[in-house]
Amino acid sequence: MTVTPTYEDFQKFNKQQLEAFTASTAALSKGMQEIARESTEYSKKAFSSASAVFEKLLGAKTIESAIQIQTDFAKSSYEGFVAQATKMSDLFAKVATEALKPVGSVLTPAQGK
Repeated sequence: MTVTPTYEDFQKFNKQQLEAFTASTAALSKGMQEIARESTEYSKKAFSSASAVFEKLLGAKTIESAIQIQTDFAKSSYEGFVAQATKMSDLFAKVATEALKPVGSVLTPAQGK
């Protein structure tokens, strides 16, 4: 026996979709704000670090010490970048998961019908 959906069923489904879309948009907005905040903080730290290295380079007495300062900076910058890239990757995955969760909860029951 097949059951034909009624107007009320259709209306309820549309309401659920709208609510899921609204929740998804809110989660995406919140996540993007967190990503922007994290990017801004990283940029501030990177600029501050580069400024400090520039000051150290100006005070270097020998070429060897300048090379050592630059080498240390390159190493710490690379390590910081890799850590930040990993953090941002995790953050993007979290935002995508949170944003799609409401939509998935509406579509899963609909697929069974």
